[in-house]
Formats: sequence, structure tokens, C-alpha cells
Amino acid sequence: MEQADLKKCFASGELTVQPDWIDYNGHMNVGYYVVAFDKATDALLDHLGLGAVYRCEHNASVFVLEAHVTYDHEVGSGDRLLFRTQILDHDAKRVHIFHRMYHAEECYLAATNELMIMHVDLKTRRPAPFPKTPHERLQDLRRLHECLARPDAAGRAIAIRRS
Repeated sequence: MEQADLKKCFASGELTVQPDWIDYNGHMNVGYYVVAFDKATDALLDHLGLGAVYRCEHNASVFVLEAHVTYDHEVGSGDRLLFRTQILDHDAKRVHIFHRMYHAEECYLAATNELMIMHVDLKTRRPAPFPKTPHERLQDLRRLHECLARPDAAGRAIAIRRS
């Protein structure tokens, strides 16, 4: 695993690949990669104070505006996965994050997930600024992550490259 990742990126959880997540090709189905990354997003949101409790108490939440997943290496049933999250950028209403999924025992990068997330007032269903405490926590994480290199997969576009 990348050492900078382990020391600086937010530890956004771990889980074990469930047998029913395996497709007919014998590896984790693409949809379950998104499910696994969603759990990593929930861990980050809980840390920021924007999780399920926040949603109930403040009638506000976050919505994913855009997502991009790369599938770098297969994982199978029973494999234990670790997640590390890097804050790439944020403003008053949005946060740009980058998740990495690692195989816990073999230490290889299995997949990445890049998200643009918007804070939303659920009464109006419109974008709204982050509250003070979550915004300060975002700023703290961003400052920690400024020394990290921008991931190669961040901002990638899907295209068939022609020579």
C-alpha cells in the first residue's frame, strides 16, 4: 500500500466481500463495488458530523452529484477490504472526494471511487452551505491531504483512445 495513503488519508472503514456479491465471472460484481464505497462514504460523513443522525436532526443531507469508479484488480468472496479517503477539494456546499479500496491481506489497490457531493436542505431540496462544525472538519482534513499527490485516476474521462 502507498505509505502516504496509510498515514494521511482518512481511514474510511473495512469490510469483507460477501458470497452473494460474487457474479458469474467469479469476482465481486460491479454494483457491489459501489455499495462498498458507499459504506466508506458513510464513514467519512459520520466523521464530519453529516451522517444519518445529522440528517434526522437537521433535515439536511448530502447528495452525490457525480461518481466515477475504476476497477483495478479483482476481489473475491471472503476477501477483506480496507478503504482510505482523500479530500481533493471543497467549498461552502460541495466536497470532492477520492476513495481507494485495498485488499487488506495482499495490499493491492482493488478499485477507486471519485465523488462530487453536494450538501442539501431537504425541506427545499436545494443546495445549502455546510454547517460550521462539518465545514471546519472538512477544512482540517483538506489541510492534512494537501501534501498528498493528486491521484492519477482523479478527473479521468471515459473514452476510447485512438492513435
